[in-house]
Amino acid sequence: MRLQALVSNRSFLTLLFGALLVLPAFANQYTLFVGNLMLLYIILASGLNILVGFAGQLAFANAAIYGIGAYGTALLQVHLGWSFWAAAPVGAVLAMVIGTLLAFPALRLSGIFLALSTLAFAQATQWVLWHWQSVTFGAGGFRAPPVNFGWIPIKPDYGIYFVTWAVTVVLLLFTWRIMRSRIGRAFVAMRDGEIAAQSLGIDLLTYKAMAFALSSFYAGAAGALYSALLGFVSPEGFDLFQMIIHKAMIVVGGLGSVVGSVLGASLLVYVMELLREFKSTQEIVFGALLVGFMVFQPNGLVVFLKRWLPGWREPLHLAGHAEPKASVLSGSFKGATSDERPAAERA
Repeated sequence: MRLQALVSNRSFLTLLFGALLVLPAFANQYTLFVGNLMLLYIILASGLNILVGFAGQLAFANAAIYGIGAYGTALLQVHLGWSFWAAAPVGAVLAMVIGTLLAFPALRLSGIFLALSTLAFAQATQWVLWHWQSVTFGAGGFRAPPVNFGWIPIKPDYGIYFVTWAVTVVLLLFTWRIMRSRIGRAFVAMRDGEIAAQSLGIDLLTYKAMAFALSSFYAGAAGALYSALLGFVSPEGFDLFQMIIHKAMIVVGGLGSVVGSVLGASLLVYVMELLREFKSTQEIVFGALLVGFMVFQPNGLVVFLKRWLPGWREPLHLAGHAEPKASVLSGSFKGATSDERPAAERA
């Protein structure tokens, strides 16, 4: 029991990412690839959880934004001769800019209408990737140039792994920090009630744009790293099934939970690799997981950590299971006690 009490969200993540850091010393090529893929999906899930779990925006454009980051990075290398190190930040920012524009329809749309409009954007993006052959090379895809690590004596696959690990850690720390800030509290307030949030002076367009921008940057960064990992980019990697995987990760792990994003991404990458030889079965299993958790365990896997480990301190801002709105939406909270403040500030 004493060991359980010592286990917290920070120690859990420290142990996990410490293990992932030393993984290349013991892993073969396949295990290294799966570990790299796991890190990429942790980035994707973390960004999507900001948008859906914390800000409450039911959007279905994440796979398309992921693809824009990958294509933007790879095409800059192929068409303009840029290095990966110059192209990757531009690809991530391009994805962020395009994703931020989705905040404008989100100001007038919500729920199923926002979901349908962003799904239409995702399908339109797929059409462009398939048919703009002079730029995107069409359905067959194209090879991305290998990453050059210059004077650093490291194999490319190991180098890409360590870069992905570093980016994942930085983005997770940033996510944790921003969810504890005034911005994170505004996201939660907006999710729990837009009218009430407006009455507190929260500018919906500003914070929706911020949520879409952050989520899109994460997806774009993951896309840039994905193009380096595979060395090949094609439209099939960013289709509707990819969007189902992204949604399943945050639902299975836990909506509105940073650690939930890590849990969901790690578990689903493992399941995906188990079913790699059975593509049609993958779609059935992921769909069943998504529906099953939404119906029977809407709080996700992270709720079990809180139940079993007394040292767990992460707040759970789960959609539909939020704390009372009076505590979540109350002003600056300066005069509130620890128990009266919303969990977002106590994190």
